[in-house]
Amino acid sequence: MSMFKVALTAINPKDEDRKTAPLEVLVDTGSELSWLPKQLLHDAGIVPRGKKRFYTATNQLIERDYGYAILAAEGYTTNDEIVFAESGDMFLLGVRTIEGFGVMVDNIGHRFVATTSLVVKVS
Repeated sequence: MSMFKVALTAINPKDEDRKTAPLEVLVDTGSELSWLPKQLLHDAGIVPRGKKRFYTATNQLIERDYGYAILAAEGYTTNDEIVFAESGDMFLLGVRTIEGFGVMVDNIGHRFVATTSLVVKVS
């Protein structure tokens, strides 16, 4: 398995002039959501909207705040839920953000590859 990192920025959806500094995060297709440090999100004015439970890779059940942000990396943007990572948590770019970017992960080239979205024709 290949691992690589990208610089991820979270932008406040209510005030797009407020954003985090780009932070190197692990591209993790095993994580549903993206995770950034709690204080970094607070500093950008991104506020928690609730709590979610997660199982860690070691099968530990944890609870974390989540909120909403516009996420940007490698020239791609999307709006998504973001987890407020606490001390000891990893900083991750999850699969929902990757799908929102409209990209696939090239694990050999350590990059994103743009894809075409599928549309279901409704008659």
